Amino acid sequence: MANPLVQDLIEAGIHFGQRTSGWNPKMQPYIYARRNGIHIIDIKETVKGLLLAKKFITKTVAGGKDVVFVGTKRQAKNVLEEHVPAVEMHYVTERWLGGILTNFRTIRARLKRLEELEAIEANDNFQSYSKKMESQLRREMKKIKRNLDGIRRMEQLPGAVVVIDARHESTALREARKLGIPTISLVDSDGDPDLVDIPIPGNDDSMRSIDVVIRELCKACHDGKQSRAVSAVQAGADDDEGGDRPRRSRRAQFRSDEAGRDASASSDTPAPSAEAAPAASAPASE
Repeated sequence: MANPLVQDLIEAGIHFGQRTSGWNPKMQPYIYARRNGIHIIDIKETVKGLLLAKKFITKTVAGGKDVVFVGTKRQAKNVLEEHVPAVEMHYVTERWLGGILTNFRTIRARLKRLEELEAIEANDNFQSYSKKMESQLRREMKKIKRNLDGIRRMEQLPGAVVVIDARHESTALREARKLGIPTISLVDSDGDPDLVDIPIPGNDDSMRSIDVVIRELCKACHDGKQSRAVSAVQAGADDDEGGDRPRRSRRAQFRSDEAGRDASASSDTPAPSAEAAPAASAPASE
């Protein structure tokens, strides 16, 4: 209880699972007990999975990759929209469109279309179009923005996918697995932990429990971005130091090496003795 993280998790009710009649037997290692027909999730396993996920996310973000959070459930939508933009990561809170990861080029094309429509609205507010065409364009812009606004800054595939409720977001998990992208998920007692790489056993229906988990994972993203910034500064300093030194061409370096080898070869050759020199120079007597 001394650990504030454990205290927050317990107060959020993350240890309350689903009814015992609808559980998944694969969750047996994460179940602590049964109370009144409800599974109680082992809080130690929850903390273990959460800490492992935080460590992995910090390492991933520090290495230059981003993380996309997926939570289309009503309980997760507001939580993601509150925490994820603060750390400049990506999120999907509406319907997961099939192909967001596996057909990423098409998704980028739709986002480019959104930018074109927004530019038209900013320039003349669709005044140069007819009423019917204006209505169609506004409807198209609203639809794209509703589904893809959270990933409009995602220029490349993410380094990890965080999911709320593995059962509800099975399409996103399958796409990530197909592309080899590591996945993290909050898995309830009725979920399948084999669908994800790092399961976090816990209640995925409670808004408070989702808030605690997403808050901690966003902290890991923030720490990773700080490490990324420090690495970039150090790399820039190393480049500046290297730029002050005069660089020699490969030909000049080769000539320098050849001169060094010739000098060492001449120093290793023994010089003729004083007696031998006159004898060698004197002409032979008849």
